[in-house]
Amino acid sequence: METNINGPEARQGPAFNETAAEETVNLLIDDRPVRAARGTNLLEAARSVGIEVPSLCYLRGINEAGVCRVCLVEVDAGGRRSLQASCVYPVTEGLKVYTNSPRARRARKRVVELMLSDHDRDCTNCVRNLNCELQKLADEMGIRKLRVTGESHHYPVSRKNPFIVRDYNKCIKCRRCESVCREVQGVNVYSPKNRGFDAVISPPFMKDLGEVDCISCGQCLMACPTGSLSEREYTDEVWRAIEDRDKMVIVQTAPAIQVSLGELFGMGPGSAVTGKLAAALRRLGFDLVFSTEFAADLTIVEEAHELLERLAGHGKLPLISSCSPGWVKFCEHFYPEFIENLSTCKSPMEMFGALAKTYLAEKIKADPKKMVVVAVMPCTAKKFEAARKELVTRGTRDVDYVLTTRELSRMIRSAGIKFADLPEEEFDQPLGLSTGAGAIFAATGGVTESAVRTALALTGGRPDSPVEFRDLRGLRGIKEATVNIKGRDVRIAVAHGTRNARRLLDRIKAGEHFDFIEIMACPGGCIGGGGQPIQGKTGKKDRSSEEVKKLRTSALYRIDAGKKFRRSHENPAIRQIYDEFLGSPLSDRAREILHTTYTARGRVLNKMLH
Repeated sequence: METNINGPEARQGPAFNETAAEETVNLLIDDRPVRAARGTNLLEAARSVGIEVPSLCYLRGINEAGVCRVCLVEVDAGGRRSLQASCVYPVTEGLKVYTNSPRARRARKRVVELMLSDHDRDCTNCVRNLNCELQKLADEMGIRKLRVTGESHHYPVSRKNPFIVRDYNKCIKCRRCESVCREVQGVNVYSPKNRGFDAVISPPFMKDLGEVDCISCGQCLMACPTGSLSEREYTDEVWRAIEDRDKMVIVQTAPAIQVSLGELFGMGPGSAVTGKLAAALRRLGFDLVFSTEFAADLTIVEEAHELLERLAGHGKLPLISSCSPGWVKFCEHFYPEFIENLSTCKSPMEMFGALAKTYLAEKIKADPKKMVVVAVMPCTAKKFEAARKELVTRGTRDVDYVLTTRELSRMIRSAGIKFADLPEEEFDQPLGLSTGAGAIFAATGGVTESAVRTALALTGGRPDSPVEFRDLRGLRGIKEATVNIKGRDVRIAVAHGTRNARRLLDRIKAGEHFDFIEIMACPGGCIGGGGQPIQGKTGKKDRSSEEVKKLRTSALYRIDAGKKFRRSHENPAIRQIYDEFLGSPLSDRAREILHTTYTARGRVLNKMLH
């Protein structure tokens, strides 16, 4: 049997092209000669030679609108000096630029003061305290009191949904949320309302995010420079559950957490803290500590069998993965015609919750009604997913509370736990045993690679057949490959970021054929989720978001390579749960507990307008 995979270069999402312009120009920045490609903006030209110009609204290749004016510099063009926003002013031959002139410094300081004059400055009660770009700039500029005062806005905080809180009182109208939602995710929830002082960046009609086409991915939150957007926090509810002696509180932690949590405690991106993570959760008071990777292995077994079933003619192709709740909600809103293509498998988080309150409850003789399942996830959309009415098993909600990586770090700090000094501990059993396939679930392409490993083995693959498929790896927006399964070429595709998902689905609607598709809502997959550490300009070492994702992904593949078992179906705990409880993949009991249905939501805005 052949096991070859061929992957063409993928179609990319929007990106800044550093080599597009071959022609260069010469200019002076702070009396230093600089050569830059024609078309480069002054901000990037200055940064290329180590001159830092402050900015707030600028996101390279995504939001280059010059709306905040914090990046003002003094430009001498032909002997005439003027203040210009460096993020939108292109380099030209012979230009003289002064980034640190008294005039430029005064202007930038006044701009920040004006922002602060209409900003909720209760910083100590803000979730972004000490990690806020506006706060950092105010400190660097030496702003100790405001010289400008006047009218300020007082908006109600929008917190009706279970995933993201919107506080307009902290919005600086940078429009980064709007650009990320439109350019990266292709959802387009945000737009400007009103003009001038009364302008706001909001969903249609100032609706709550839960009332519009928002897919709950949290990428807007990751882009926000202040605390205007934050996750809906559930740490108080979790603390109360832990303190309730009548409750058994079980925690599961997603594979991405082990390669990102360390960043919030001073460790470098990509630091694997698996053992310390298990130790920290026990010290917080959780009764049982498990890994969602176990359920990821279970998802792969169920999904691989579902793929083989559909390839045999039972169900629609392509089969599309369903483990990313942001992607599922995107499909329900924008592409409801593909709902029948979605795998009916619950996500690993939900599978784990359902099994904890059925299989585990029976095994340890616990009352499911007294069990509280907490999930630590890299994702704000998981908060939405946990609240879905479809994800109830035997009358009980599968997952009770979802915490992001950031929320968990705040709990650890508030408990006085010195994370870096913790010993390495193991997860509890049997729901804590996992394979390398479960670990790479967190990276774009990981679900597909894991499914291919098991699908090949289930269809007569040799014991020494490959387990690594590098054409499915990397951060290309869309990856494609062909796998030969039992003499049949199976065409697969991987997309991350829902704008790339839109491109891929439109190709399918135009007639292109695929057999299996993996879609992750967040760029990079779970390692770039909306609940992960926020990469701003406030750390000791600024790193690009892309670099951080690569480091986290590399760590996951190292974890995979070091595992004894690397195919999901080889997990002894998976075999045990089928023998003791589920019977077989896609059995009636497996379908009852591990599978779900979806809701065609359609365009909410269209409904509001009509």
